[in-house]
Parts: sequence; structure tokens; C-alpha cells
Amino acid sequence: MSRTRAAWQDEAEGWIEWARTPALDHTFWGFNLPALLELLPPPGRLTVDVGSGEGRVGRELIRRGHTVVGVEGSAALAAAARALEPSFDVRVGDARELPLDDATADLAVASMSLLNIDAMPAAVAEVARVLQRGGRFCFSLVHPQNSAKPLGDDPAAGSYFAEYGYAEERERDGRRMTFHDIHRPLSAYAGALQDAGLLIEALREPVPGEAYLAAHPEMERWTRRPCFLHVRALKP
Repeated sequence: MSRTRAAWQDEAEGWIEWARTPALDHTFWGFNLPALLELLPPPGRLTVDVGSGEGRVGRELIRRGHTVVGVEGSAALAAAARALEPSFDVRVGDARELPLDDATADLAVASMSLLNIDAMPAAVAEVARVLQRGGRFCFSLVHPQNSAKPLGDDPAAGSYFAEYGYAEERERDGRRMTFHDIHRPLSAYAGALQDAGLLIEALREPVPGEAYLAAHPEMERWTRRPCFLHVRALKP
């Protein structure tokens, strides 16, 4: 098991509470998720939720008419997803070996999960395998410019072009959550899509809307620099 995956296993209980409490993860509910949903095509035959976690994206997709299969590496998170939404078919599995046949899906979604997968190119190749021709892969990330370490002019500070894991602790309303993610340059994701035969169809750097900013004015900085990156790719 990778260090990133093991870290999220340890954080599973705290993450379930954080993810299901909009006041704690208001950036996701009020900003990130609405922008990602705008990128998705209409429901089709089958949607695969890659790294489905405790199930919040899958539940929203089901509400919108999608038939969804979730794939999640953490047994605890998969069980939590099934418990809250029994109709959600969540399978414990590895993103590098999706438990689906070739060309069975017309949409794959990875909401903030590619950041947690060590072998990201292999996971993207698996998405391409299970997509039928004309299918789409939509995913969201912490924008690489946002996840990169501050560099300055000191070579010892590292490189934007390097790949490295990092942990970020947040505290809201007296609760703490540690996020374990992997920074990669934008070119790493573009290269993985290219190698898998997927074509970038849309690339967006969403900014928060007026209603969200009215409720959370401290997030105004994300109107001046990118917080998230959203991509839609096509299997031709």
C-alpha cells in the first residue's frame, strides 16, 4: 500500500465527518463541486467514479440521473458510501486495475482523487480502457500552481516540475483534518492523457461565484489566483 493511500486510510473517520459537513468543506460544496458538475456531459449508460471516497460525488451524480459505479481503495470509505446510499454500487479496488470490462462506461469522473494516486498515469490508462469511444473523463485537482511549494530564487526550495507528496492540516469550527496529496506539474497530467490516447476537450480554472464570496469573503484571493483545475478529456 502506498504512503498516500495508507495516510487516507488512517484519516477515514475524520474525512467522513469533514466531507459530509458543508460548513467544514464549504470550498468543495460552494465552489469546487458546482464548477465540476458544469463540465460533465448528460447521463449516459454508465458513469465510473474513480476514487469515490465516502460517496458524496457519486450520490450527487445519482441524484442527477447517472448510473454510477464507484471504485475506492479504502474499505472503510467504501462501506460508509454504501451505508448512506445503498443504491450506490461501490467496489473496493485499485485505480490501476479498475474492476470493469473494456469499453463499458461513457463517463469517468475523478473528483480530487488523482492527487492521491501514486501511479497516476496507470490510473488514467485504466480510465481510457473502460471508456467506450466518444466517452469522457472529467477530473478536478488542486491547481498545480497552488500545490507547488513557494520557490523564490533558492534552488534548495525545490521545483514546480518535481513530483512530491505533501500534507496540509486545516482547522475549521474546532475540527482538524490533514490532507495527504501529491503535487505534480500540469504537464504530468497532460502527458498521462496523451499516452492513454485521450484528448483534452476542455480545461478550466474556476473562480468562486458571487454568492459563495458573499458567504465566505476570505476566499476572495481565489478570484486572483487559481485554486482548482478542471479537465474534460475525450476518448476518440
